[in-house]
Amino acid sequence: MGRAFEFRKGRKMKRWGMMSRVFPKLGKAITMAAKEGGADPDMNAALRTAIQNAKAQNMPKDNIDGAIKRATSKDVEAFVEMNYEGKGPHGVLVFVECATDNQNRTVANVKSYFNKLDGSLVPTGSLEFMFARKAVFEFDKTEDMDLEELEFELIDAGLEEIEEHTDEEEEVTTVYVYGDYTNFGSLQTALEGMSIEVKSANLKRFPTTPVEFTDEQVEEIEKLLDKLEEDDDVQAVYSNIA
Repeated sequence: MGRAFEFRKGRKMKRWGMMSRVFPKLGKAITMAAKEGGADPDMNAALRTAIQNAKAQNMPKDNIDGAIKRATSKDVEAFVEMNYEGKGPHGVLVFVECATDNQNRTVANVKSYFNKLDGSLVPTGSLEFMFARKAVFEFDKTEDMDLEELEFELIDAGLEEIEEHTDEEEEVTTVYVYGDYTNFGSLQTALEGMSIEVKSANLKRFPTTPVEFTDEQVEEIEKLLDKLEEDDDVQAVYSNIA
């Protein structure tokens, strides 16, 4: 299901550079979770997950603590989560998730990216059915971990698929667990109950009908995807590239 998606995500992380692109987005997720559910991660599962994801990207503790403190600051505006949908070069479908304190700024920026790169926004909800929302968990495989046994244990929690990939250079095998987005909580609880140290836990969107594009077309499409991902208000970008 998601192996190619995860590899593309990994390349994006390296391309952005941790400090300049990834950390601000992770910090915003932490601030939003703390503002909504409180600053104690033991009592706030969403905050606990956001911190977990930040640590997986080696975000410094000072940055994490600062993001939590910002949630209690009177000077910080509440963030609003918004989605935008559009069609890009060569008819590619694009789903954009944003978190913003200025909706007018965000929609103007997102619209301009599409318009300048041979695309356009479509009415909200038009592409919702073209992307399946999934819970995705990522963790390192240990020597004593049996994937067949793990799969059996997670079925009742809502597991749909489990994959593994070995990075030969780093000599690390990563396990990916997928389930419907509605089962995020039950899968998270099950993994915690098995004392599995999850590196990242997210809700992501996968195209229901992936489309093959030529290398030249993908190069043009990625200009739009990169531009969207560079925007501070954009939290995630998905496309129907196979």
